[in-house]
Amino acid sequence: MKRMKILTILNSDTPLDEVCAKGWVRTRRDSKGFSFIEINDGSCLKNLQVIAADSLTNYEAVTKLSTGSAVAVTGKLIESKGSGQQWEVAANKIDIISIAPETYPLQKKRHSDEFLRTIAHLRPRTNKYGAAFRIRSELSYAIHKFFRDRGFRYIHAPIITASDCEGAGEMFRVTTLALDLLPTKDGKADYSLDFFGTEANLTVSGQLSAEMFALALGDVYTFGPTFRAENSNTSRHAAEFWMVEPEMAFCDLDGNMDLAEEFVKYLIDHACKECNEDLELFARFVDKNLMATLDNIVSSDFIRLPYEAALEILKKSGKTFEYEVVFGKDLQTEHERYLTEQHYKKPVVVYNYPKSIKPFYMRLNTDNTTVAAMDVLVPSIGEIIGGSQREERLGVLEQRMDEMGLPKGPYWWYLDSRRFGSVEHSGFGLGFERLLMLITGIKNIRDVIPFPRTPNSIDF
Repeated sequence: MKRMKILTILNSDTPLDEVCAKGWVRTRRDSKGFSFIEINDGSCLKNLQVIAADSLTNYEAVTKLSTGSAVAVTGKLIESKGSGQQWEVAANKIDIISIAPETYPLQKKRHSDEFLRTIAHLRPRTNKYGAAFRIRSELSYAIHKFFRDRGFRYIHAPIITASDCEGAGEMFRVTTLALDLLPTKDGKADYSLDFFGTEANLTVSGQLSAEMFALALGDVYTFGPTFRAENSNTSRHAAEFWMVEPEMAFCDLDGNMDLAEEFVKYLIDHACKECNEDLELFARFVDKNLMATLDNIVSSDFIRLPYEAALEILKKSGKTFEYEVVFGKDLQTEHERYLTEQHYKKPVVVYNYPKSIKPFYMRLNTDNTTVAAMDVLVPSIGEIIGGSQREERLGVLEQRMDEMGLPKGPYWWYLDSRRFGSVEHSGFGLGFERLLMLITGIKNIRDVIPFPRTPNSIDF
């Protein structure tokens, strides 16, 4: 008989004469003449209770099943007489697929997140991480649905690149050269002998590629892994993370902010509707205020706040911040959370940042001091989206590159887009892991990505 997912079995409207479920043993307890086994196959949070009667031919072996063992169960789906579940399976056959030894590390008790990071290959089997990664999967689908329903085209931006989108230089080098015998020229590594004939890196963003396609197809987006060689061990940073980056032609900063707000609300609303059971776990055990926070974001009109006005609010707050509040410095998480959690008590979009703290591609405003940049700030997280209207004027773009000391050679193709049929366009990037932190209440980015890549950590 074909295996049925436990999610399907538990959602049945009526009893079934025969079902076949496969899964891993979560718990087992013996009673007179029976053994009660709870199994889970990862399809949902709830376990399926199996009643194994001592009339089974292999009943003695069944009573030796340990946590983590794998079984195949065939039986009848009946109404449960116990509390906590509607259905249970009266087994007429239990095949033992494998027995987990006593050293199986995920016994029936709560484990710390720190411990579970050391066994990242096993932690998806726990309730918390199973729920987190089911939500991650569902939101990945929701992202594609959101853009497809609005006529966007999905673009696969390259992961290996010669361009530094952010201009910060914190990139991972990709090379086939033997590092112990590195060829040099004029005292420097000779990358002309490398695979691509020049320096190559892992990308920090798919934006520049998305811009090229937006100027051809109109509205596009990328969704994929990005990389930053930043030696940071904070709860918000990872060396490998996923970014969602839409880019729209004929769109100014206002249109960009409109889409960003709609996007955030859509994804949260989708999670609340489609991942209700898993979200309930996080609302009960991770963040008691989670549902109120999410409801507030979905129901609020996001505040639109110029950067300078944000500074004035922070200066007059009477709060003592660890980081100085001064024009020309970026807002820190403590500033962002004050604006969203204490001052406005709702999401805030801060825009028109100083050009000195933003990348070269952002459109210069008429004051020649700020650029048409925006950040979406939400309670409990701070910045979740960063974006801008792009600089479409060739001369101004070249001037900005000169100011920042960027060589024009590697960006010749990017400058061509301003030379041939340039139009106003804009876009943003949403950090997928930060979205997941917001929706689950999980506080550390390492716990919302399957195998986190952080300094001195690449075991899995």
